[in-house]
Amino acid sequence: MAGLSLKQIKKIYPGNVEAVHSTTFDIRDKEFIVFVGPSGCGKSTTLRMIAGLEEISEGELYIGDRLVNDIAPKDRDIAMVFQNYALYPHMTVFENMAFGLKLRKVDKNEIERKVNEAAKILDLSHLLDRKPRAMSGGQCQRVALGRAIVRSPKVFLLDEPLSNLDAKLRGQMRTEISKIHKQLGTTFIYVTHDQTEAMTMGDRIVCMKDGWVMQIDTPQKMYDEPANKFVAGFLGSPTMNFVDATLKYEREYDQFIVEFGSAKRKFEIIVPESKVNSKLQNYVGKEITLGIRPENLHDEEMYLSNATTGVIECQVEITEMMGAEIYLYLNCEGIPLTARVSSRSTVRSGDTIQVALDPNRIHIFDKETEETIVN
Repeated sequence: MAGLSLKQIKKIYPGNVEAVHSTTFDIRDKEFIVFVGPSGCGKSTTLRMIAGLEEISEGELYIGDRLVNDIAPKDRDIAMVFQNYALYPHMTVFENMAFGLKLRKVDKNEIERKVNEAAKILDLSHLLDRKPRAMSGGQCQRVALGRAIVRSPKVFLLDEPLSNLDAKLRGQMRTEISKIHKQLGTTFIYVTHDQTEAMTMGDRIVCMKDGWVMQIDTPQKMYDEPANKFVAGFLGSPTMNFVDATLKYEREYDQFIVEFGSAKRKFEIIVPESKVNSKLQNYVGKEITLGIRPENLHDEEMYLSNATTGVIECQVEITEMMGAEIYLYLNCEGIPLTARVSSRSTVRSGDTIQVALDPNRIHIFDKETEETIVN
């Protein structure tokens, strides 16, 4: 088993195009780490540098204690699972899974043992004589995983392995891959643009944008304490609400107040004492960005009657019934907001309603740098 260490890794393409900027972080042994970010953010390029499929322009990559910059992919003791499965159509499931071992001239009995073992883990034992064209996408993806498992690598690299599957199958395969990781006890590095996959599967998430690592943290901490506006907006569905606002300070009550709205009507939300920090004083009288997640806007009477701050009036433009909950798309003095409320809500499109913003769940960002001021 092995951890990995990336030390000031860069990828520079011809024409001085820097696809991955200087990146330094460690991946622990047996960790399931997810690289997430929009298309073109550098996550797959970073994975391919780890695999040896892309040359590292600058920096050092260690797998365990071994510097692997100049070591060929086949000698890095890694296995990669691709988005398109890359199965041989003329071979059976057994032959596809055994192919890499045959190339390494592994003993025939050992090959059979390893393939049968992996097939049992992946529920493929009854499909070993079948060819890929006679199988579903999910089954083909499991075969691709099996081909990697039989090699018993130190590190598994998975590059958007579920993106070709339908939504239901993706959900099932997420669970399967997480189970396999626990069974094998091996380091998994997983690339996806899907924040749901990142949140549900990863021990830690590496969130990337434009070749830069924005934040590395556990899913919960990244969701609750985003390092900047990009991370806050990328994780979570529906996405976080962002509101242009101004920060005020009332000396008499020793309170910081976030003010937003229109020239005609203003709303205020008092920053709770637990969220006040030394940075806030620098932003008094300045424009800031207020962030609040849809689940922290409440239309229930219980919240409205107990709220001492942050109650606003909105017009309901659209309601979306999602089964267990309803998404309300609101307009508050020209500011678009989304609320995620109980399926028991009786609110309808066209209604004017009051909504309570939970002050204990607000985030405040620097308007220029987009760095977090308050979480």
